[in-house]
Amino acid sequence: MAIWKEPTTSKKDAPIMTPAAEPIVEREPERPVDIAPTTARRAAPREARESVIAADITITGKIDGTGHVRIAGKFDGDVHIQGDLTIDAGAKLTGGVRANSVTIGGEIEGNIENAANVEILSSGVLNGDLKAGTLTVASGSRMRGRVEFGWGDERDQLPSTKPLTLGRHAS
Repeated sequence: MAIWKEPTTSKKDAPIMTPAAEPIVEREPERPVDIAPTTARRAAPREARESVIAADITITGKIDGTGHVRIAGKFDGDVHIQGDLTIDAGAKLTGGVRANSVTIGGEIEGNIENAANVEILSSGVLNGDLKAGTLTVASGSRMRGRVEFGWGDERDQLPSTKPLTLGRHAS
C-alpha cells in the first residue's frame, strides 16, 4: 500500500518519489515499574575549577570571575576573582589583584587588595602594596611596598572584656 498518490501523468514526465527514511533514535532503557524515581536530589557540591595560563604564554587583558587561576606564564592586566590565585615560580603578573587567597612563587608587579590570606614563597617577589587578612612570608622572598594585614572585620569585632580593676579589699 503506497503512502503517496500515483500521478496521472505519463511515467516519463513523473518525478520519482521515495519515502523519507525515519531517523534512528536510541532510547534509554525503561525503569522497572516498582522502582519510583526520587523527587528530591541533593545537589552535588560545586567544585571550583582552576584556569591555567601556561608557562610559554603571554596574555594582556583582564581576568574577572569566579574560580581558581594559576599563572605559569606572563599576564599583563588586573585579576579580580572570587577564588584562589597562584603565581608559579618563573611567572609574572603585572597588574592589580583581588582574590580570596594569593600564593606568590613568581613575581607580582602591582597591588594586592583585600585578600583573605597571602603567602609569599621563597622564590616570590611582590613589587606593590598589600592588604590582607593574614600574611605568610617565607625566608628568601622579596617585597617592596606598603603592607597591612590583620586588620579585617573579624579583628575589629572581638568580644569586649570587662576592665580589670585593682584595689584593696576591706577586711
